[in-house]
Amino acid sequence: MKSTRNFKSQANSLAVQFYNVRKLTLNLTEKLSDADATVQSMEDASPAKWHLAHTTWFFETLILREYLEGYELFDPAYPFLFNSYYNTLGDRQPRPKRGMLTRPSLENVLAYRNHVDEAMTALFSQLMSEEVLPLVELGLNHEQQHQELLLTDILHLFAQNPLKPEFRPAIPLPVKNEASSPLTWIDFEGGLSKFGHSSQSFAFDAEGPSHQYYVSPFKMASRCVTNAEWIEFMENEGYKTPTLWLSDGWDIAVADDRQAPLYWEKKDETWWSMTLRGFQPIDLDAPVTHISYFEADAYARFRDKRLPLEYEWELVSNSQAIEGNMLETNRLRPAPARGQGITQLYGDVWEWTQSPFTPYPGFKPAQGAIGEYNGKFMCGQYVLRGGSCVTPPDHIRATYRNFFHPQKRWQFTGLRLAEDL
Repeated sequence: MKSTRNFKSQANSLAVQFYNVRKLTLNLTEKLSDADATVQSMEDASPAKWHLAHTTWFFETLILREYLEGYELFDPAYPFLFNSYYNTLGDRQPRPKRGMLTRPSLENVLAYRNHVDEAMTALFSQLMSEEVLPLVELGLNHEQQHQELLLTDILHLFAQNPLKPEFRPAIPLPVKNEASSPLTWIDFEGGLSKFGHSSQSFAFDAEGPSHQYYVSPFKMASRCVTNAEWIEFMENEGYKTPTLWLSDGWDIAVADDRQAPLYWEKKDETWWSMTLRGFQPIDLDAPVTHISYFEADAYARFRDKRLPLEYEWELVSNSQAIEGNMLETNRLRPAPARGQGITQLYGDVWEWTQSPFTPYPGFKPAQGAIGEYNGKFMCGQYVLRGGSCVTPPDHIRATYRNFFHPQKRWQFTGLRLAEDL
């Protein structure tokens, strides 16, 4: 049994983390108008106001209502408005209609956050039970996920506006004299190794249990595929050659008239794209981003390579420091690779793997609402690894398994190539 002193120390540490994570979310949204925070640009995206409220609902519903004696709901309508996909917790506003929530106002949502934050402060002042701390830690990591989702959703929203507004000032980013490191290939012997999360630190349930898996010898590209290399794919009829594509991917590419990554536009014979710093020229040496699994797979075939297995990616990551171009750099856009050997493993772009998002051997979802967090999504999606330029740096780790449907591309998703030895 843990000592009271150690338990209190953990609670104090979480209280500091709680303050920092909640403050960052507010900092990310402080310059948005009520209109900016209300509009929903597509069914996959959510309004910024909804992100602010939903992350607050998580603490209220799963922690405060259960563990803070005398806690009163801020508003009895909010559990319906801001539940996401937890069927065990009741009905909810349909996801495609979150943008219809013109009320409550952004001001009221911020008051809701303040109400819950004050209640959480009161809870931290108590000697909490052991079952509370893991829920708080989950809530903080949940909010960090939504910080990244919030930014990608804002980018999609602003990209629909003909004024092409800037989320942050359009500081000119270097697009010349910043050449990427040359692409090299690095051999890995593979073998039988342990994979998945096994330490006492936080991880989502889908990252475990730890288990053994045999990886055959393989080669991994030293860096991610660049925009310049992607343009070669485009200029060589990559989007018009059906033999490069999986059938479902080809059908979607044709139906949606996909001819370039999301947000790309030709302007005076030069490719530009919408970024969180406004409309800017494509950085040819930076990693290509906003591509679907289907596009990534087609590109790999174009180069006579393949996408890596998530086990290969994790094996390579074991020798890499968790550092890179992530949210704290404030670049808000992928950067060219630097250095020798394996680079860009963390940050810049989430890297598509060819691995479907399925349970690891021995995986069992938790009981109750928490069991709905990842387990029920283990079908029809593919694993991405490594984080992106808008991932909070203390949120990512080698075992982290992100996942999306293969046609999705509004996230900062890119690719790295691999091949068999």
